[in-house]
This record gives sequence, C-alpha cells and structure tokens, in this order.
Amino acid sequence: MSDKETKAKEVKAKESKAGQAGIKESKAVRFLGGVKAEFMKVIWPEPVTMMRQMVAVLAVSIIAGLLISVIDFGVQNLIELLTTI
Repeated sequence: MSDKETKAKEVKAKESKAGQAGIKESKAVRFLGGVKAEFMKVIWPEPVTMMRQMVAVLAVSIIAGLLISVIDFGVQNLIELLTTI
C-alpha cells in the first residue's frame, strides 16, 4: 500500500473516530477533509513535465492568437475593398 493511500485511510479513520466520539463536525469541515483526502490520491506530474506542458500551451495559444489576428485583418481589408467598389 502506498504512503498516499495510507494517509487517506488515516484521515478517514480520524473522521470516523470524531463522529463516534460525539463531536459534531460542520459540513464545511467534512467537505475540506474530503478534499484533502482526494488531493492525497492525486499523482502530481514532475516539475519538468509541467514546464514542458506550460510552454506547449503558451506556444499554441500565441500561434492561435496570431492566426486569428491575421485572418481578422484580411477579412477587414476585404470588406473595406468590397464596400469602396
């Protein structure tokens, strides 16, 4: 069993012990406990992978923005040309 699974089980055990002891938890506290348990289950990518993905997203976004700008400029000039005829 991995460390993350063990930690998630410990969190659930603590939550159930608190409930058995008669301690009332608010919905927000239970929700945040669940969020924490789910975040422990996530396998986060390595920083190098994140950097590569970020660069790829930025490059594609810039290229798409430039392409849209060129198309917009061309259509604008075409409309101006057609309206002056």
